Amino acid sequence: MLLPMSFQDFLVSGVFAFLIVFVRFGTAIMIMPGIGDSYVSNKIRLLTATAITFALFPVLIKFIPAEIPGTFGLTLLIMSEFIIGLFFGTIARIFMSAIDTAGMVVSIQSGLGNAQVFNPQLAGQGSLIGAFLSVTAVVLLFATNMHHLLIMGMFESYEMFPVGGIPDSGSLADLVARAVEASFTIGVKMAAPFLVIGILLYAMMGVLSRLMPQLQVFMIVLPLQILVALATLSMVLFAMYSYWLGEFQAGMVYFLSNGGG
Repeated sequence: MLLPMSFQDFLVSGVFAFLIVFVRFGTAIMIMPGIGDSYVSNKIRLLTATAITFALFPVLIKFIPAEIPGTFGLTLLIMSEFIIGLFFGTIARIFMSAIDTAGMVVSIQSGLGNAQVFNPQLAGQGSLIGAFLSVTAVVLLFATNMHHLLIMGMFESYEMFPVGGIPDSGSLADLVARAVEASFTIGVKMAAPFLVIGILLYAMMGVLSRLMPQLQVFMIVLPLQILVALATLSMVLFAMYSYWLGEFQAGMVYFLSNGGG
């Protein structure tokens, strides 16, 4: 009798707990910035999620139900854990998209809006400057250990979202909508210098076209517009990333700490 009971205890406290924790963490890691990008192999994502789960599930085992539920209850449990992990990963991905928003605005204002390249963050076509900013942002994200915010948020989520509880879909949708709004605002603020310069250049082109109607103003000013935009980017790039990192940290801390509200 001792051997079957010991094995049953192992299933409840070990394998079952690992699987439940893996669903939440694995879902978030599969879509989080950097590791969850399309250019990262699925095997690397899976191994990363497995390693993090192995490291944390002994600490989180106290939040796991003591008894394995039935088939229907287990299905609901897995679905709820999947939704919570998806929510946390989506919040991080939304704040990461502020970089692409800023890059698109900069590209349009610099006359490079039609220069489309593959953006690994979007897994599709994107602006030239947006792709550059996105790839560099991922490097900074890992260099400054900002990706730890998601892992910390997932760890603390077991107090906000108890295992087995059904998340409030209305609250989650409201938080996602607010995150999208904040992300777009951050992207526009990052590109604010280029909006000002773009308005001044367009005003100058308008005056020139009025003064000299026969002059092809656009063909003459376009190289200057690109040169001015690249020079401005070189001067404000550090400030843009500093602002984004600060807002990313503040936004992640706010949304992850208010996920249950």
